[in-house]
Amino acid sequence: MYDCIIVGAGPGGGTAAYHLAKQGRSVLILEKESLPRYKPCGGGVSPAIAQWFDFDFSPAISLKADSLRFTLKLSDPVETKVTTKEPVWMVRRDVFDHFLVQQAQKQGAELKDNTEVTGIEFKNNSWQVNTANGPITGRYLIAADGAKGPMAKWLGFKERKRRLAGTLETQIPANINNQSIIQFEFGLVKNGYMWNFPKADGYSISVGTFIGGEPQDFKKVLQEYAQSFNVDLNTSNQYNHSLCLWDGNQKLHTQNAVLAGETACVVDPMTGEGIRPSIFSGLLAAGAINDALAGDISALERYSDAINEQWGADMAWAQKLAGAFYRFPGIGYKAGVKRPSGAQIMGKILCGELRYGDVVGRALKRLIPGFGG
Repeated sequence: MYDCIIVGAGPGGGTAAYHLAKQGRSVLILEKESLPRYKPCGGGVSPAIAQWFDFDFSPAISLKADSLRFTLKLSDPVETKVTTKEPVWMVRRDVFDHFLVQQAQKQGAELKDNTEVTGIEFKNNSWQVNTANGPITGRYLIAADGAKGPMAKWLGFKERKRRLAGTLETQIPANINNQSIIQFEFGLVKNGYMWNFPKADGYSISVGTFIGGEPQDFKKVLQEYAQSFNVDLNTSNQYNHSLCLWDGNQKLHTQNAVLAGETACVVDPMTGEGIRPSIFSGLLAAGAINDALAGDISALERYSDAINEQWGADMAWAQKLAGAFYRFPGIGYKAGVKRPSGAQIMGKILCGELRYGDVVGRALKRLIPGFGG
């Protein structure tokens, strides 16, 4: 009988495991893939996550990007330096996720990878988690199995809304001139944007849609975007994956269980940032489970409230901005990115030094005349 079973070894699950194990709780992480495992993802990480841990992430960082470059339909570029204390971290998810799990293991957490969960049952005031290798029981359960995982549905939560994203991974060495530049492209794809995050050994070029609209040919727009970096689509690996964007306040707890990571739909609906919010949810989930194990009967309910208040309130602003910006990217680019402080503000939001609530009201007034009035 474990104190807590965590399903999913992504940033949310790894974080929860680390902090629970550090409190002396018995923790088991179940992961269906063998670690380290590939995960399609741009791999941009806000350095603000460092405040939630007491170890050095350097071994898991591919490079640090200190510049941003924005374009509108591949033209009208805007470039700026990141003026935050620490540049944006660029990571490969197989390395980053495994590193986080290894830190949890050092604290005493157990890992069973290559172990798919086939079902769950609540009985005798604990969770029985069924796997291909037999059942395992735990007093509490954290579902952190990502956008495509079945855990949320099995726990009785409503169907998660998913947005489509595409990723193109290249192993072609990055152009040395672009090595530390994060690139954002607006207007080439409808209802979203494209980005190119450099790594030490190549690029992660991605496209995502963030508001409604007709399906689009991601391969075609990825090809056009990749060509601007002299990257041949046919020599690179391509992946489609889902994003569970924040879509309003939600209940994230049930009987002896909580949702964390992308399973909790915490992805930023403006930028698609998912790693920092997943880690934040894992941090709060660990605190809630630890309090519940100590006898606090309202701890899990407070977890839902805390995510809604501390992350969701800002994501409501992000959602409003995304709705305005992605419908009219040309206007948004001119009113936001092209402003002298616009690109700097974006950098500070990506690095976790600014919140949307600090700036979006003013931005929306420029995008939508009469907004808020």
